Amino acid sequence: MTLRLLAVHAHPDDESSKGAATYAYYRDRGVEVTVVSCTGGERGDIQNPALEAHATAMADRDMAGLRRLEMARARAFMGIDHRWLGYLDSGLPENGEALQPQSFAMTPLEISGVPLVKVIREVRPHVVITYDENGGYPHPDHIRTHEVTMWAMDAAADAEALPEWGPAWTVDKLYYDRIISPQRFTAVHAAMVAEQPDNPLLETMEEMKGWMADRAPANVTTQVPAGAFFDVRDSALRSHASQVAPDSAFFFWPNDLQRSVWPWEDFELVRSRVETTLPESDLFAGITDEDPR
Repeated sequence: MTLRLLAVHAHPDDESSKGAATYAYYRDRGVEVTVVSCTGGERGDIQNPALEAHATAMADRDMAGLRRLEMARARAFMGIDHRWLGYLDSGLPENGEALQPQSFAMTPLEISGVPLVKVIREVRPHVVITYDENGGYPHPDHIRTHEVTMWAMDAAADAEALPEWGPAWTVDKLYYDRIISPQRFTAVHAAMVAEQPDNPLLETMEEMKGWMADRAPANVTTQVPAGAFFDVRDSALRSHASQVAPDSAFFFWPNDLQRSVWPWEDFELVRSRVETTLPESDLFAGITDEDPR
């Protein structure tokens, strides 16, 4: 039986910062991995002051086009299949500004969820990964990604719903991404202080320590041993050059250090129709060839 994994993300680059090593790990083991980007990232700002001049010019006139090129490069590093859900980036309004009416977060679920039902029924994933009800962080598109994923999974499993999009499919296991957790940050930070006290990234990590300390510990049930693919993750993330500076401390902690103290990517099992024992080290634990599908 060929195992299949579907990860649903809000914007291009989210898949690289939240799960890329896991996707590469499973691709290496023959799993079919598909990533969905719900929006095109059109309203993202340039986060990398070192972006090459020609890319900056392209971002000024066609941010959506630039981010499609970046996503294609990231996809190639991970070796995954990729789908665009096709909705407009909602942006992150400040000072109570209203979202654009046609944006992803403002589109009714019964509309925005339909393309994802089609993807689920085509891909037929055994495992789905997405964000929790808070979106991982309170970006409207991340919250909507959670809502759309939950709606689409239920609709895809209902044989009477949207029959024009193919036979019903029920996902075996649903996980929330818990990769950026206080536990992981604390472990890596402590190791860096002890082993690399002169590392210039420590200054930035100290700045992050305050707001990370305010986050509740993540509920981690499943740790995928994907440390051998951290370099793939970094290459995929660097492909999103408009969004990530080359020296970003948040994602590019020394990989040798990470592999020694936290060689996993972390997830929370929230739904399962198969028996499994927690904690897990495999997203597909409990899924066997005996599945009649």
